[in-house]
Amino acid sequence: MAKIVENISKKERAILIAVQTSVESEQQLKDFLDELAFLTDTAGAIVVKRYTQKLDVPHSRTFVGKGKIEEIAKFISENEEENKIDMAIFDGELSPSQIRNVESILKVRILDRTNLILDIFANRARTAHAKTQVELAQYQYLLPRLTRMWTHLERQQGGIGMRGPGETELETDRRVIRGKISKLKEQLKDIERQKNLQRQNRNVMPRVALVGYTNAGKSTIMNLLSKSDVYVEDKLFATLDTTVRKVVLNEIPFLLSDTVGFIRKLPHHLIESFKSTLDEVRESDFLLHIVDISHPDFENHISVVRKTLEELGVQEKPTLLIFNKIDKKTESLEFLKEMSVAKENIPNLFIAAKHKINVEEFRNQLLITVKNIFETKYKF
Repeated sequence: MAKIVENISKKERAILIAVQTSVESEQQLKDFLDELAFLTDTAGAIVVKRYTQKLDVPHSRTFVGKGKIEEIAKFISENEEENKIDMAIFDGELSPSQIRNVESILKVRILDRTNLILDIFANRARTAHAKTQVELAQYQYLLPRLTRMWTHLERQQGGIGMRGPGETELETDRRVIRGKISKLKEQLKDIERQKNLQRQNRNVMPRVALVGYTNAGKSTIMNLLSKSDVYVEDKLFATLDTTVRKVVLNEIPFLLSDTVGFIRKLPHHLIESFKSTLDEVRESDFLLHIVDISHPDFENHISVVRKTLEELGVQEKPTLLIFNKIDKKTESLEFLKEMSVAKENIPNLFIAAKHKINVEEFRNQLLITVKNIFETKYKF
C-alpha cells in the first residue's frame, strides 16, 4: 500500500535583529522588537530568536557590528535542516548595499521592517484600490534595489517577503519599473476621481472617521455602532480597505469610516500610496481616535497617530479620544482618568467595545457631537 504523505505547509522560521541607538531606552527597544515579532506572526512566520546590539547608529555595512553578524551567522549555520532559519528580519530600513552584505554573510533571505510591512499589505489587499496602492509602494521600494532584487525575489518558492509585483528578469530595467510606477499613479488618480464623486454624493450627512494605531479596536467599534460585520482579527493591519457605513443614532444619520491602522516607522512609500484612502480622514467632520489602553506603550501609539494626522494636515480636526480595552486593565477607572494623557484638553472616554462596557455613554457623547455637526452644517 502506497504511503500517504500529507502536504502540510511548514511555517517559515525567522530571527529578528535590532540596534539600540543612544536615543532609545531598553524598554523602547523591547517594544520595537515585540511589535516586529507581532508583524512577523501576522505575516505567517515563527520568531526563533532575537538579536540586539547597542550602537550609536546602525553599522553602515552590516547594520550590526562585525562580531554580532558573525555570531548570528554561526547560529544560522548550526541549525539542522528541519530547524533551519529561513530569514533574518531587521528592525529598520536597510540600504541596498546593507542587504547585499548581510545576505552574503548570513546566507538566508533578508527582510527589513519596510519589506515585511509591504508583504503583509500585499497579502491583505482585497480590492483593486488597495492592490494598486500596495503594488505602487512595492515598486517604489524596489526601484533602488533592482541590482539584486529579482534573484532575491524568485517566485518559484513563495514565502514571506516574496509576494508582490514582477516575475521575470527582463523587468530589472529601471525604465520599465519607472513606467509601471507612472502607470499605477495614473490608475490611482482615476480611482481617486471616482472616490471623490462618491464622497460628493454622500455630502448630505455628517462624516465621522475612525483613526488609531493598528489593532486598537477600530473595526470592533465600527461593528458596534453600525451593526455591520467588518472583519476583525487580532493581527496587525487586519483592515486595509476603507469601510464606510451609514449609522443612525436617535434618528440622526451620519457616515462612519474605518481606515488603515497607523504604526511606528510606517514606510514613507505606504503613506504616499495610501493618501487617497486616507482622504476619508481628511474630509471627515470629526475623528474618533481609538487607543488600546491595555498596550504598555499606548502613549507612544497616540503620538504616532497624531504625527501621521499632522502629515495629512488634519491634526486640528475635532477629535474624541476613545481609550478602548479597559477590561484588560487592573487599575480602576478613576485611576485611569487621572492619567496625564486623559487630562489633556481633548474630550475622552474609557470603554471596552468587545464587552460593551461604557458603550451607552460613548453613544450618547457621539450623538451630541454628530447632532451638533448636523444642525450647524448639514441641516437646511
